Amino acid sequence: MTAHQQISRPDKVLFPDPGLTKADLAAFYERVADVALPHLAGRPLVLHRFPDGVRQQGFYQKQASEGAPVDTVTVPSGNERGHVEHLVVDDVEGLRYLANQAVVELHRWLSRSDDLDHPDLMVIDLDPPRRPDLATLRRAARATRDLLGEIGLTPYLMTTGSRGYHVVAPLDRTADFDAVRGLARAVAERLAAAAPDALTTEQRIAKRGNRIYLDVGRNAYAQTAVAPYLPRARPGAPVATPIEFTELGRVEPAGYDTVSVVRRLARKADPWAEMAAHAGSASRASAALG
Repeated sequence: MTAHQQISRPDKVLFPDPGLTKADLAAFYERVADVALPHLAGRPLVLHRFPDGVRQQGFYQKQASEGAPVDTVTVPSGNERGHVEHLVVDDVEGLRYLANQAVVELHRWLSRSDDLDHPDLMVIDLDPPRRPDLATLRRAARATRDLLGEIGLTPYLMTTGSRGYHVVAPLDRTADFDAVRGLARAVAERLAAAAPDALTTEQRIAKRGNRIYLDVGRNAYAQTAVAPYLPRARPGAPVATPIEFTELGRVEPAGYDTVSVVRRLARKADPWAEMAAHAGSASRASAALG
């Protein structure tokens, strides 16, 4: 992609709080491109678009728009076409295109287009009740970190820009989605069994009570997780932000926004930058879990 993506209706307000326009969103995407793009490269994407701003109804888009000046990957599907052409964004102009399409949230596959069936990430989503107890939530993140480490995986942490955290482990792509989801489920069940009053794997909201839901549903073919360093469609324009576990006690799940994350990146490198070098084996982790 060589032509500079022009932003139409640049003054269109997408986030009334804090008054973030489409041009502002494009500028933000450019500022975080160096750290965001490595986490998007080669991954099929699902777009969450808000043409009239985040206070209005948005919509998800899987199929790339016709003529989109962005690379795509063809993914088999049961729809009438028999496939979906997912966008794959590898450069800053692709990010500018997303901003021009009012893509406020970006969700990425956990596998890459050169091997869609074998994920290189496993995600444990710590999803708390509507009024989360941060101390309990942080204990759950540390317990997840500790268990993943015990079974030979390297845990990484991200604020979601919403209510919870993601604990993520890089994988060596030797296991398929079924095996990885089985491992994630077993990890979640072990954690919930150790703290049944605080954690649950119960999918039905009515049965969770005030417990944190350990959501492993993203670890499946064609499922997605929110992309690092990009915003969420919530008031204040919070940003999903990778952090160190040593920062957990002072960073809330929506602790960074489009202004403060840029300040952070000016003084601190991406803690996920070397993630791929620590990819682990899901099969060996499953064996270690027992």
